[in-house]
Amino acid sequence: MDHPPIVDLDAEDEEAKAIKPERRGFLPIHTNAFDRGFIGVVCFIAIHLFWMRFLEQSLSLYIATVLSVALAVLIVSRG
Repeated sequence: MDHPPIVDLDAEDEEAKAIKPERRGFLPIHTNAFDRGFIGVVCFIAIHLFWMRFLEQSLSLYIATVLSVALAVLIVSRG
């Protein structure tokens, strides 16, 4: 009786990890895409609250929106 060959599924996972290095960003914590998106939204809200309290009288809120979106894109893509 011939037995089918034994397949080691863990070996394939180890090879995939060896090929693809772990992504390192500038955030000091380990994050996935959802975490980085959430951090981007929190920064968006914080910048707008700061802007409305201190700078809205002299500078438009649209500037804060542009800065917030640019920061969120940077965090999600490279964080």
